[in-house]
Amino acid sequence: MQKITTFLTYDNQAEEAVKLYTSVFKNSRIVSTSRYGDAGPGPKGSLMSATFEIEGQQFIALNGGPTFKFALGISLFVSCETQAEIDELWEKLSAGGHKDQCGWLTDKFGVAWQIVPSVLGPLLNSKDAEKAKRVMTAMLQMTKLDIAKLQNA
Repeated sequence: MQKITTFLTYDNQAEEAVKLYTSVFKNSRIVSTSRYGDAGPGPKGSLMSATFEIEGQQFIALNGGPTFKFALGISLFVSCETQAEIDELWEKLSAGGHKDQCGWLTDKFGVAWQIVPSVLGPLLNSKDAEKAKRVMTAMLQMTKLDIAKLQNA
């Protein structure tokens, strides 16, 4: 069991969110679910919480009511090897949400994601300071990140 698990609290969309996330990422699964009974604050039979995995990382989703809100101060950072992976995740996770600058998006549940090519770090940390500056300038002009444009900057 991992020592630290990301715990995501939704108003009442946890089940829909978990189904979306586990459908978007190929290496994912729902580990367990628990549902509200007669005495629970949620409707009987509705999802209370779900434990799920994406790429070996465990998460817990809870339907906690309208008190809890997501904020951009925390995001899920996804390192992508290919442009096809970036394109697929970008479209599926941003559907119904909001596309932001520099590879950031907010899904329809309010969860912030960063969809980032794994080559970005090395490009931004290039020993060639001018190259790194060009990469940064190019990135700042993008919403969905484009590997070829970053490499050619």
